[in-house]
Amino acid sequence: MPNLSIKDVPEDWAQALRLRAARHHRSLQGELMAMVEQAVTEDSAQQAEAPGERGRPRIVAYDQRGWPIVRQGWKTPEEVVASMREKFPEPVAGQLSSIDIIRQDRDSR
Repeated sequence: MPNLSIKDVPEDWAQALRLRAARHHRSLQGELMAMVEQAVTEDSAQQAEAPGERGRPRIVAYDQRGWPIVRQGWKTPEEVVASMREKFPEPVAGQLSSIDIIRQDRDSR
């Protein structure tokens, strides 16, 4: 995982960051990581809202190992429902419902 370093930080800024970390019950390193994470996720959210950027891959978060989670594209919930209704205009008939399948499984034990 890469390391970042900031040099020549004014002492009053460093003290303000230490106090902020203490208020949030974090180490200075933890507080700085939280601030960077917030900046990255806010930037990703703003990019997601930008018109014309929907199909462009972007980093939306980082997993526990620090690997980026990339979103290739997205749809609104309304768009997902519309596409599903387009694919499956009629409900499937003659099949067991999920409720029936769960009941059968439960009763078989």
